Amino acid sequence: MIRFVPRERTPVWLSLAVSIGAGCAALLLTMIPLALSGAPVFSAFALMAEGAAGSGFALAETLTRATPLIFTGLAAAVAFRAKLWNIGAEGQLYAGALAAVAIGAGAITAPPYLLVPLVLIGAAAAGAMLLLLPVLFKTRFGADEVVVTLLMNFVVLLFVQMMLEGPMKDEMALGWPQSAPLVDEATLPKLFEGLRLHSGLILALACAVGLHVFITRTVWGFRIRAVGENARAARYAGLPVGLSMALVGAISGGLAGLAGASEVAGLKGYLTADLSPGFGYAGIVVATLANLSPLGVVPAAIFVAGVFVGADSMSRAIGVSNYLADLVVSFALLCVLVGGLVTRFRIVYVRRSAA
Repeated sequence: MIRFVPRERTPVWLSLAVSIGAGCAALLLTMIPLALSGAPVFSAFALMAEGAAGSGFALAETLTRATPLIFTGLAAAVAFRAKLWNIGAEGQLYAGALAAVAIGAGAITAPPYLLVPLVLIGAAAAGAMLLLLPVLFKTRFGADEVVVTLLMNFVVLLFVQMMLEGPMKDEMALGWPQSAPLVDEATLPKLFEGLRLHSGLILALACAVGLHVFITRTVWGFRIRAVGENARAARYAGLPVGLSMALVGAISGGLAGLAGASEVAGLKGYLTADLSPGFGYAGIVVATLANLSPLGVVPAAIFVAGVFVGADSMSRAIGVSNYLADLVVSFALLCVLVGGLVTRFRIVYVRRSAA
């Protein structure tokens, strides 16, 4: 008879092995529909790998796509550690992007070393405030934050569309609903000439390291982990549960807001309603693949970004739908969820005694 015995502690190597194994298993499972479609399986994966990292340009595109995923992955990871189910990173991303445009499109005149930090701080503050409202509803009234944050995504997107059609519309865009462009002093500098990769990646990596240190090496990080393990026990021990949840909400929403700022100030230069192809939702997958580890979010985001960038390249080469990338990511998430049984429980075989 097989029994599942809870682990007292999950080894780091096991969590890492499950995440890597989930990615490999997802690719193997994707071979089935790929083969059924009549496409050359191994050529398709070779083209996907080449499109994601086969050249300096391809690698730069993958890292550019990974930058907002790192931010939203960190936003989901820190929230989920405290059992705050933030499904609203997409709306928080747009709130951050809207704040970045409001500050950086000419409202403030300042040199880059002042204006860029103001844009980033404003974006982070907008995302944080958007999540603090569901946190208040959860801690004070017991509202389900999953429903509240999910519905707020649609509210924010409709508000952004209203602003782009009204007060913030660029009169020089020939009727296209987009904001006025950011001034040069408010944009994030490019890391390499001729490539789209920008310094938002450096900020994302710094946030990953900083969040890891905060969670594992500070008193407030301990409090957040304690609240996530058992909020009732933490409250009984005298820990400020409500304040801890508010801090988590501010950090999570702020990180998602920075994702919007990085896309506007580092990549596009202006805001449109289709700024994000779903970075907020993909961040949940990234955080799950990373087992909610801030440092693990970085390779997980690069993997997911590489799948999407590589699938686009492969689709153009052999005519296979680029929705294959969604399939790979979905399989990876399912494999991680199954692998969670291995990280949380030890599988023990118990021999039945003879009657």
